[in-house]
Amino acid sequence: MKETLMKQCLEILNSDEVKKDLKTVFSPLTDTILIQIYPYVYVIILLVFLIFVLILAILVLLVSLLRNKNIFPKAFGLG
Repeated sequence: MKETLMKQCLEILNSDEVKKDLKTVFSPLTDTILIQIYPYVYVIILLVFLIFVLILAILVLLVSLLRNKNIFPKAFGLG
């Protein structure tokens, strides 16, 4: 009995008309949620970009220090 009821429910939910109705019902809710989340998404994208730039700058500094080994001991007061 449970299985037939589940199958009937799934058949009803898989129909195109029900899918369309569910989309129209939940559309305002999803739009509201997305509008509320947008500022946080922008902040996260900005922070990821900033972290990328900082890591790139650190890489450039390390490469320049390691290429010129004379600078390396001077930078740490070793020579």
